Amino acid sequence: MEALLTSLLVFMIIAAVVALATRELLSAVIALGAVGFGSSAVFLLLRAPDLAITQIVVEVIALVLLIRTTLHLSGRGIGEGPSGRRVRAAGLFCLAFLVSALFALPRLPRLGEPVMERIASAPSSFYLERGLELTGSANLVTAILLDFRAYDTLGEATIIFTAVLGALTLLRKKCLTSCPAGRELEEGER
Repeated sequence: MEALLTSLLVFMIIAAVVALATRELLSAVIALGAVGFGSSAVFLLLRAPDLAITQIVVEVIALVLLIRTTLHLSGRGIGEGPSGRRVRAAGLFCLAFLVSALFALPRLPRLGEPVMERIASAPSSFYLERGLELTGSANLVTAILLDFRAYDTLGEATIIFTAVLGALTLLRKKCLTSCPAGRELEEGER
């Protein structure tokens, strides 16, 4: 499991460097999408499906909009390519990330190790001990999502709603100006 997580993190770092270093805009967008989908895979491996779902939804909407915009620009590149300063900054960032990961990884609990034994005051033990009594819900996942962490769940739902609303607004505006049915609708409103 640790080897898979490490390989995913290395893949994401390589994709981020490609997104910064490429001269073609579409390649940069695709590499950026690889970073986002890689992070959703990491969330799934770390058993955080709610974060993975949110990341996938936002990533798909952002990728569709970015690719559509990129294709609309008809192949214009980013410019002359990255300057030496940007490449050095990206390399320095990657080096700093790897050094901090080398210091942080040994301090993390091993995968599969019960965290409740290491941290007796963890919120998870409180949820397990008093969840049914305080919420009345036999399903502790539902109790955590809708009672104990309701604001977090509301925030995730708001992010998804905002992303969908933004995409629909942009697509509606594009349809009104380009498709025949949209022009008829626009003329009828005047």
